[in-house]
Amino acid sequence: MIDLKIAIGADHAGFSYKQALLETLKVKELKDFGTHSPDSVDYPDFAHPVASAVENGEFDFGILICGSANGVAITANKHQGIRAAICWNEDLASLARRHNNANIVCIPERFVDFETAQKIVDTFFSTEFEGGRHANRVGKISC
Repeated sequence: MIDLKIAIGADHAGFSYKQALLETLKVKELKDFGTHSPDSVDYPDFAHPVASAVENGEFDFGILICGSANGVAITANKHQGIRAAICWNEDLASLARRHNNANIVCIPERFVDFETAQKIVDTFFSTEFEGGRHANRVGKISC
């Protein structure tokens, strides 16, 4: 078990991976912010609550899933304390954490298989921020 508190959310296009991750993730706490069915919904209704929960420190990290990951990433990144990264492979997940101190991983369900999605999540949570020159850059992100 990983000692992390994770917020997770998805729209209808990310519902199946969200459900599967709920069953396979072994973390200290995992909160499902929905959606709770494959019926069509609006991604901001799930991205905003996940982003708020991470931004206010209630959760360490977030996972957002939709068809392309673009909608949830754009929405989450409206929050000042959020650095949501679209990741479609392990290398991007690692770089998002090491160089950008990303705190929400956004997965495009329509473009990666579930095994890859699991590896992305595992890599994201196990990779530390490098700080140093990257900390200065990350400090310039918020408006």
